[in-house]
Amino acid sequence: MKLSYYPEFVKKAHKLIFPLEKREILEPLKAGDFLLISGWLLCARDFTHKKIISAIKEGSFSFDFTNQAIYYVGPTKAPPGKIIGSAGPTTSKRMDPYMEFFLKLGISATIGKGKRSPEVKELLKKYKAVYLATFGGAGAFLNSFIKKVETIAFEELGPEAFFRIKVENFPAIVINSIYGDDFYEKVLSYE
Repeated sequence: MKLSYYPEFVKKAHKLIFPLEKREILEPLKAGDFLLISGWLLCARDFTHKKIISAIKEGSFSFDFTNQAIYYVGPTKAPPGKIIGSAGPTTSKRMDPYMEFFLKLGISATIGKGKRSPEVKELLKKYKAVYLATFGGAGAFLNSFIKKVETIAFEELGPEAFFRIKVENFPAIVINSIYGDDFYEKVLSYE
């Protein structure tokens, strides 16, 4: 699959590697900036967020979330010869209730689709983190940027397990920067 605007996206994109070496790397980013992400992305959806929080509170799970990014994804089953199936973003708002817990653990970015609540935007400013979006409805395109998949915990949950993916030039857009600006609000103001 080819997206007609993808070559222009690549020309204008900043490059980020996760986990970040240091949080200050996010400081130059503004809402609307294009990104190409490489490195490792953590992957979890709402049920997995609940499981992680519960396990951490019980003392039965520990993981270093410092300067990591969480991609909100539940991929389809991998077809023969592939390491992962369609891997498009899920709606981010469902993770809003868990956001502060993960920001306190050190998360520096989340990736999904759709708007975040005003409360989450304030939390992003407070913790100097960003919210990114990637192409909704293009899961088969996005899986081409995924080079490796590793399960971290809760394997029994299948596509809702806590896992990580190694990505190379994975495309995203800054929706909310550490300064509180919002790409969706910018776009709507042009109408």
